[in-house]
Amino acid sequence: MDFFRDRFIGYLRENPALTDDIEGIIAVPLHHVRFRERGFNQAAILAKAAAQEFRTADLSACLQRIINTNPQSGLDKGSRFENVRGAFEVRDPDAVALKKILLIDDVFTTGSTLNECSRVLKGAGARSVRCCTFARGI
Repeated sequence: MDFFRDRFIGYLRENPALTDDIEGIIAVPLHHVRFRERGFNQAAILAKAAAQEFRTADLSACLQRIINTNPQSGLDKGSRFENVRGAFEVRDPDAVALKKILLIDDVFTTGSTLNECSRVLKGAGARSVRCCTFARGI
């Protein structure tokens, strides 16, 4: 994972528009069932490293996946958006209120997961949400 973490941090350093003025970093969460199956959340590992590198708060615990959705792979674009609708909630709105957030996920395919997380964070009062992923899916 060090290889991927180092590449991701390097990308963020080379693209300061993503990290300038951020006040917190949040990883797209896994549902607790999927986390137990997998044993780790790669987005959380990247978010923790980014928070340390850019000396900002890792607010990942504020965002929770409350619905164990079907895996996005194998779904068409419309189904992906519907699959994640309502799947996330902000556990601590005060922690994100009026903050500029960097949302991190591992793979971007249609943007449905990032879109839903951003919608929920903005609904909880986040001032802005920027998104960054490690890879782009097809």
